[in-house]
Amino acid sequence: MGKNIETENKRKKRVLFVCTHNASRSQMAEGLLRALRGELYDVSSAGTAPTGVHPMAVAAMIEIGIDIREHHAKGLDAFRGVVFDEIVTVCDHAQETCPVVPGGGVKRHQGFADPSAAKGTEAEVLAVFRRVRDEIRAWIMETY
Repeated sequence: MGKNIETENKRKKRVLFVCTHNASRSQMAEGLLRALRGELYDVSSAGTAPTGVHPMAVAAMIEIGIDIREHHAKGLDAFRGVVFDEIVTVCDHAQETCPVVPGGGVKRHQGFADPSAAKGTEAEVLAVFRRVRDEIRAWIMETY
């Protein structure tokens, strides 16, 4: 029996955002794409050397009504056997150290500055997280 083309076309595309620590950029990208285009995309994120979700990433996202408090940092092994339509590296280090990601898919790189490297007062650091969040959001709106 042939494939049901109508059902096949309605399947959400799977997107994996990859960053080194899966702490900020990839987590914000996951939350943003899910919130903005979740009806079209099944979104995940992972890190090449995962640590934990950065509290400032959580704070910056809550400010725009997206709650990523339940997110946790995951390594690429967590997605072994999962097939992705698109894999996006959002930091240069992940692009360089992880040229092959399990699950195939179209590979894309869109680098963003690392907000966790910001120095200064809490307000100054949060401002950097906001800027990167807004850059990711603009890119997602333009791309997806």
